[in-house]
Amino acid sequence: MTYSTVRPHARRVLWLSAGAVALALAACSPPADKKAETTAPSATTPAAAPAADKFVMPKVPAGDYKLDPAHANLEFKVNHLGFSRYTARFTDFDAKLKFDPANPSASSVEATIDPKSLTLPNPPAGFKDELTGKAWLDAAQYPAITFRSTKVEVTGANTAKVTGDFTLHGVTKPVVLDATFNGGYAGHPMDPHARIGFSAHGTFNRSEFGMGFGVPAPGTTMGVGDAVDVTIEAEFSGPPLPDAKAPAAPAT
Repeated sequence: MTYSTVRPHARRVLWLSAGAVALALAACSPPADKKAETTAPSATTPAAAPAADKFVMPKVPAGDYKLDPAHANLEFKVNHLGFSRYTARFTDFDAKLKFDPANPSASSVEATIDPKSLTLPNPPAGFKDELTGKAWLDAAQYPAITFRSTKVEVTGANTAKVTGDFTLHGVTKPVVLDATFNGGYAGHPMDPHARIGFSAHGTFNRSEFGMGFGVPAPGTTMGVGDAVDVTIEAEFSGPPLPDAKAPAAPAT
């Protein structure tokens, strides 16, 4: 198929794929103790941000964590004609995480995306229907995009590579996410559950999932790029504080 046969608005857009979703994962093992700095920052000089190798694992409990959708974002980008990186997102997705701060490699994550929740920037009339239709995502036949981790490899003080089975358009292949553990707490009076947060990034080729429409011919950028770049920001809510008070019973 030549680029001239691609429908006009399909040329203008990326391919979308769901992107991996895997919403975040695993953290890293606690680093060795570091000596305290001998010189404190002056009152007029802001303290420098801690280096990555000084990350200290917060005291959060191991256990089951569920995605907080109000503090989560899943977007993807794809090259458009070599001129820009077209960006879109999915708004309906969920994830559950088993997290072990003492042994991050034993952590795991599962995520699910509804392809019908595709959200596009100023789409032409009918364009979303086309992309969720049979020629592209085929959301009617494949109503879910999923990611299930199979391996978590700690790579730094708060980073890990998360490998998982990614299923898109009825095809399942391994995808790797580079994940960063941003921190967390065991609970707060206004939020009496553990909370942790992650950022993650990954790339896959849509043509490997049967979505090769409009991919540029070798040596050209005339079309929509094959590589789909996925970015995830996610917070998870976990076990309650041990001394969290149960809500008072309503007055009778």
